[in-house]
Amino acid sequence: MAAVPSCVMPPVLLEHLVLRGTDAQRERALRTLSLDASLRSSRAQSALLRRGRPRAVVAHARAGAQPSRTIFDCGASEDLSTAVVVRAEGAPATGDAAADEAYDGLGATFELFHRAYGRDSIDDEGLPLRGFVHYGQDYANAFWDGRQMVFGDGDGEVFARFTVAVDIIGHELAHGVTDDEAQLVYSQQSGALNESVSDVFGSLVKQWALGQRAEEADWLIGQGLLLGHPDMALRSMAAPGTAYDTPELGRDAQPAHMDDYVVTTADDGGVHTNSGIPNRAFHLVATAVGGYAWEVAGRVWYDALRDPSLPPTSSFATFAQTTLRAAEALGHRAGSTVHDAVGDAWSQVGVL
Repeated sequence: MAAVPSCVMPPVLLEHLVLRGTDAQRERALRTLSLDASLRSSRAQSALLRRGRPRAVVAHARAGAQPSRTIFDCGASEDLSTAVVVRAEGAPATGDAAADEAYDGLGATFELFHRAYGRDSIDDEGLPLRGFVHYGQDYANAFWDGRQMVFGDGDGEVFARFTVAVDIIGHELAHGVTDDEAQLVYSQQSGALNESVSDVFGSLVKQWALGQRAEEADWLIGQGLLLGHPDMALRSMAAPGTAYDTPELGRDAQPAHMDDYVVTTADDGGVHTNSGIPNRAFHLVATAVGGYAWEVAGRVWYDALRDPSLPPTSSFATFAQTTLRAAEALGHRAGSTVHDAVGDAWSQVGVL
């Protein structure tokens, strides 16, 4: 699978912390930003080398497919080769919150994709799931490197450990699914779609784990990550632009409509910012249809992601049309036309 240079933390939060935080907070934020830049450069080169390969042949998940999870402890090192195994598949809980949260989050993500969509792990071919916890010193991020998940512990002052929210784990693993299926280029609108698809399935993993219907979900990504602000999160799919507002981190700048689309060269063309627009479109579909969001809205988005006609440089409008085709193929449910709900949602956010 082609690696996507993706991290769950929007760099703008760390940049605000550099400008507004204490000396210690600035130092830790700068260290995370520097490490992220190095990681993103390495993974971007990998993606360029692999781009253009044929898409994977669709596989059919084994009926009894089970996850194969291994959790490693990095011990604050940035060298994954030195990490030690602390929990393998089927082993009891370790008592280390980060290790056990990673284990459970990998399992919840595997279960959603397998039971809701018939997928056998991230690559649909039974890929073993590896999670590395306690990565780096005060590292305030988490990422999928194309083969495995890596989690920092945060700084313990502004950011909690990055295993604390199951939707963050689902978000990052979903980047692997996108890499495998659509290879969406991580820049501009296709990059924002890449981030949005991860938020969609990250939220669905959380809803699956909690047994929530669409109307019961909070639609927040990363709630619990911002220490001292239990009601805040990294992003809100229901109301982009409202997820957080603090003196040290600034205010959520995600747009909810194309009228407010942010044109920028930062963050690969605003991939973490403009993802609010397709995020809101998904929320509108899920709540209009009702029920468990993974059943209809999630199926539409999953089928669209797997559509072989979806280009790697897809715009919002192209992806919207792809979801409309997927909705039409899916048909009707409970007297509501899924196709109409999808069209209305994209219209409400100004894409169609």
